[in-house]
Amino acid sequence: MNFELPHVPERPNKPRETGLTMMMDKGLCLAEAENFLSSSAPYTDIIKLGFGTSYLTNGLKEKIDLYHSADMKVYLGGTLFEAFIARGMYNEYIDLLKKYDIRTLEVSDGSIILDHGQKCEYINDLTNKGFTVLSEVGSKSADKLIPPYKWIEMMKAELEAGSWKVVAEAREGGNVGIYQGSGDVRSDLIEEITRKIDGTKILWEAPKKSQQVWFIKLLGANVNLGNIGYNEVIPLECLRLGLRGDTFFDYLPKK
Repeated sequence: MNFELPHVPERPNKPRETGLTMMMDKGLCLAEAENFLSSSAPYTDIIKLGFGTSYLTNGLKEKIDLYHSADMKVYLGGTLFEAFIARGMYNEYIDLLKKYDIRTLEVSDGSIILDHGQKCEYINDLTNKGFTVLSEVGSKSADKLIPPYKWIEMMKAELEAGSWKVVAEAREGGNVGIYQGSGDVRSDLIEEITRKIDGTKILWEAPKKSQQVWFIKLLGANVNLGNIGYNEVIPLECLRLGLRGDTFFDYLPKK
């Protein structure tokens, strides 16, 4: 930090298991990735190359290597995993990860219909192969509402299968899954989940500032948050530290 300031919440040192920030890269060029790292590397833990952008991004290997050189976990969007599974290309997907020296991945079924037992088998197999697995729970369809007990069952099963973290689905728009179409948090769902699942094992997708504020106020500065825009990482860190108006008084002594 550039200067001393009291009454700021403590953040774990990297590499960390909690207080994670996942930035969603939706196609940054290599120069943009370099600029991002020059400002935001200390506050970023994970990079997701969103949905199918890795299929189109120029200089993909160089960008992945750049992020790895900054000690960040890098993974391809879960939609790309689903695209390979839908085409019967599971082994080819593993080959792709090896080609780009990617050791982290997302197993999801937000777009395809995948038997949950089969999903857990993928998680277990990939974990046994030495990969760090994030598994996403929730649907990308606004019409598909999953009851709280089902969220909890699936999260527990996926963690038991070997997932490092379970990701609570919201899409990049923050308007499905754990959110209503308006972007408002499904608070009853979140509170039910956090009563049954260790919060340090969940990464909440929260692309909107109002959503980030809600989770920080509920679960503290070191909640795991994802789908953060490349230019929103430092603003999020300010929210975590009580250095924006929304959380300004949360860590100051009560008078």
